[in-house]
Amino acid sequence: MSDRAPLSREIALAAAAVEALKAGRALPAALDAALAAAERSGRLPEASRAAVRDMAHEAARRLGLVDALAAALNRRPPAPRLAALQAVALSQLVEPIRAEAVIVDQAVEAARAAPDTAPAAGFLNATLRRFLREREGLLAAAREDPVARWNHPRWWIEQLRRDHPADWQAVLAAADRPPPMVLRVNLRHGSVPAYLDRLERAGLAAARVGEQALRLERAVPVDALPGWSDGDVSVQDAGAQLAAPLLAPRDGERVLDACAGPGGKTTHLLELADCELTALDVDESRLAPVRENLARLGQRARVVEGDARRPEGWWDGRPFDRILVDAPCTASGIVRRHPDIRWLRRRRDLATLSARQSEILAALWPLLRPGGKLLYATCSVFAVENESVVASFLASHADAGRLPLAARIGDADEAIAQLLPVSTSLRDHDGFFYALLEKRS
Repeated sequence: MSDRAPLSREIALAAAAVEALKAGRALPAALDAALAAAERSGRLPEASRAAVRDMAHEAARRLGLVDALAAALNRRPPAPRLAALQAVALSQLVEPIRAEAVIVDQAVEAARAAPDTAPAAGFLNATLRRFLREREGLLAAAREDPVARWNHPRWWIEQLRRDHPADWQAVLAAADRPPPMVLRVNLRHGSVPAYLDRLERAGLAAARVGEQALRLERAVPVDALPGWSDGDVSVQDAGAQLAAPLLAPRDGERVLDACAGPGGKTTHLLELADCELTALDVDESRLAPVRENLARLGQRARVVEGDARRPEGWWDGRPFDRILVDAPCTASGIVRRHPDIRWLRRRRDLATLSARQSEILAALWPLLRPGGKLLYATCSVFAVENESVVASFLASHADAGRLPLAARIGDADEAIAQLLPVSTSLRDHDGFFYALLEKRS
């Protein structure tokens, strides 16, 4: 028995998720819904589930380009489901591949299999085959539009050009590459070299890209990782792994991890120090993985649902020694992992989110003891969510000072503030911002 469903079924499921994305739904939720519906009509092998996710993510990464191609290929916009099938197929055909005839045939088969798209299967076949005949010219013409060339909304591109005039193209290019699977070795359970040896014995190639960070050559299910169930290792981007060491908790301190879900930074803090930690998040659904991660690593923390902007609802009145504010943001630094974000965000979100970030900082500052430290972090590359928020906060709080930050990245020590996404042989991380604030006595 094959360990994969027919390719036509996989394409159809990916298209259902892309259709939902185009309608404004987050891709993870859209994929979950599509895969759940597939399971109800017959078991879907795990390999097919992975293939569906890969195809949907690839279509999201190339959505600007495939939309421009579709506009050139179609005399009039097709119905949403057919448009999504076309988008998934085109995203697979942008680069020449040996199986491109199979992709076309199976996309057409997917159209024939559904009553609402069956009448237009011939249209889909004709447009995809025309694209293969005229690929070079159609791609060149489409890429004249910056949205198609960079696969990001126009406002996003403009914002990056203003914020990072020397690096904006590299940031956009990084977002269109699939992300690596990066591990964080639990130093309480063993050393990084020792875990590298365990990976090698398990047939998993990896390279060190941070103090505790190992990038796998290929992604695998977490239960294939040596010592996963024993808490020997966690999955966490190398840039995100900087947060806990930068805050540098000490044994016995009271620590608050505000906006804690899904728990990667919470568990890292507890790996570094035997501290009294409160993990806070406004969304109970984001706290479930926090509890799961704590249990897997054998750690304890106070897990609380509550709004960081309203401490009166959850704070016990005792000051914290250290606070991590991993603030809600556009997530513009992690779009290689979440390619749908760029298409769901709007320019107006920048003002809304920066105001919320400022409110969180102002609300949590009184909870910090004199001499205590607060690390402000986002996974954004937009200055309005980062340097602007911190500068405004410092200007309105005379008892706050900013401390310099440095960390070892790859084989060098670097000053840390705005971390742009990058992937090289020695370093591989998403985009993050860090600012360490100290409360003056």
